[in-house]
Amino acid sequence: MESVHYLSTETLSIDDVAAIIAENKKLELSQDAIVNIEKCRNYLDHKMQTQKEPIYGINTGFGSLCNVKISNENLSLLQENIVKSHACGTGDLVPEEIVKVMLLLKIQSLIYGFSGVQLVTVQRLVDFYNHEVIPVVYQQGSLGASGDLAPLAHLSLPLIGEGEVFYDGYRQPADKVLEKLGLEPIKLASKEGLALLNGTQFMSAYGVSILIKARKIAYLADLIGTISLEAFDGRKDPFNEMIHLIRPHKGQVVTASRILDFLDGSELIEQPKENVQDPYSFRCMPQVHGASKDAIDYALKVFKTEINSVTDNPNVFVGDDQVLSGGNFHGQPLALALDFLGIALAELGSISERRTYQLISGLRGLPAFLVNNPGLNSGFMIPQYTAASIVSQNKQLATPASVDSIVSSNGQEDHVSMGANAATKCYKILENLVRILAIELMNASQALEFRRPLQSSEFIESFVKLFRTDVPLVENDRVLHYDIEKAIHFLHAMDVDLDESF
Repeated sequence: MESVHYLSTETLSIDDVAAIIAENKKLELSQDAIVNIEKCRNYLDHKMQTQKEPIYGINTGFGSLCNVKISNENLSLLQENIVKSHACGTGDLVPEEIVKVMLLLKIQSLIYGFSGVQLVTVQRLVDFYNHEVIPVVYQQGSLGASGDLAPLAHLSLPLIGEGEVFYDGYRQPADKVLEKLGLEPIKLASKEGLALLNGTQFMSAYGVSILIKARKIAYLADLIGTISLEAFDGRKDPFNEMIHLIRPHKGQVVTASRILDFLDGSELIEQPKENVQDPYSFRCMPQVHGASKDAIDYALKVFKTEINSVTDNPNVFVGDDQVLSGGNFHGQPLALALDFLGIALAELGSISERRTYQLISGLRGLPAFLVNNPGLNSGFMIPQYTAASIVSQNKQLATPASVDSIVSSNGQEDHVSMGANAATKCYKILENLVRILAIELMNASQALEFRRPLQSSEFIESFVKLFRTDVPLVENDRVLHYDIEKAIHFLHAMDVDLDESF
């Protein structure tokens, strides 16, 4: 029996989105969503028949053309034209998994009854989602202010039989896929094109996708960092609860507690230590990892609010008999959160690379570059180069996008968020972070072997044993590219059960 998610006005959490995607649930409109959509559309149709004054985006042009009145007989053509004219995306393709989240979030934003769309239009988006008709969307083109105009235009083109989609394993013209499915192109009604294009679903889909993965990666950063601590013959004193309760940042407290849990039962951590202190990259894991967790937690709150919001313009308030033009499409809350999130993820990579560097430095009884016969073997010398290169790229990518702005639409749209750029940068930072942690895990698990016969905790030993099924111990030099790729795949495949909030 297929699992179904009923789209309604009940709060949608990040975990809900994760479950919908992971469990491949089908979407279905709830009765209250149908009532909201039809009530708003009927009101708007009546409004257009009785009101003579222009209403922005419904019987006017768009942006700086807002003062150009459009005749009633051209209202449908106006909406079709905006979808076509705004489909100006370019660059790399948005990953299909993120486009699918865009579809989900766009549908969610339309069911509250403030957007004036037709029920048939929303149902078609649901059909696209359920039949895996994934529009071709490009990464570049949004200023993150008047909504994600270009990306959402490409998302919407297939509704009117335009653009391209991925379907049945192939990239195909949308009109051909509609024909295969026995579907007619949608004839857009007044305001619909603008309702589809206005909104923050490009930024939101990237943010939600990043956050679903970021919580798992933050957990793995703690675990891999703990393995490095064991391999470096580090101390557990810095993780004592008393230290963290007198500076009780939530992420810091959680990180310290988690590291102690990982270490429970370890022979290595309990043996006498020659060194009084460890370098910051080990000793300050609770403070650094914890601060990143708190940033992730902040971003979770921002995006949870956003995906349960109406972000198109104008908004139709049926009960108050008003159509109001505002700026809910502006991506500033998301741009700031994505920049903050990108910095937080970059820092997890930065401190990870420092631990890798310490492990290969020939300190604390470990051989240089973690291999026998150094000189004849280069061992783990160059993976650290790779990690350092990626860390530096992340530093460059972490430069905030939200402090930038550029004037568009003849000055009508004179401040923009650049949240779309923040989103794609943050996604790249996350991908890079996984690579950096994969390299640290290779080094930490290799270094751990030089501590034998002492054992780490049962949990760490079982994790390393599982890793060893994919990435064997390095006895002599070999092509480590393949090991890095296997380690990356290993981390992606790890299933970590976490609550929505840290």
